[in-house]
Amino acid sequence: MKKKMNEQLVQLLREKKMTITTVESLTGGLIASTIVDVAGASDVLKEAYVTYCDEAKHKLAGVSEETLRRYTAVSEQTAREMAEGGARAAQADVAVSATGLAGPDGGTPECPVGTVYIGCMAAGKTEVRELHLAGSRREIREASVQEALALACRMVETATSESDSAK
Repeated sequence: MKKKMNEQLVQLLREKKMTITTVESLTGGLIASTIVDVAGASDVLKEAYVTYCDEAKHKLAGVSEETLRRYTAVSEQTAREMAEGGARAAQADVAVSATGLAGPDGGTPECPVGTVYIGCMAAGKTEVRELHLAGSRREIREASVQEALALACRMVETATSESDSAK
């Protein structure tokens, strides 16, 4: 039976003795909650930040006010700064961020409901994925969690294989 994504992530992190933090906006703590569903998560999850408003993104994750003003909270730049700042704040090896519009209100033609940015920083490298999801508010949030876990697994595996091959 194939392991669930959250189980895979916790196992990878435990094997490599890496720690993780989350910086979440639209997911409101669901990424951290999904990680905590796995026994042994306390070995790897350092801290989790819910940064639902711009002030929290700035205060807790160090997202610059200039980034928030210029690009808005729902942007690649903000997701990148959330991941990188969260890793610094928690002193974690890996950080996952999620920012976007779950709806049903708040979308614009330029940034419709379902626009989500998932960021992950691992081993000093940061990657951000732009997603365009459909469904109810709950479905968009749940899909965002799965995308975040998948990106984190891939980034940890990549960081792991690169550090293993350097030995």
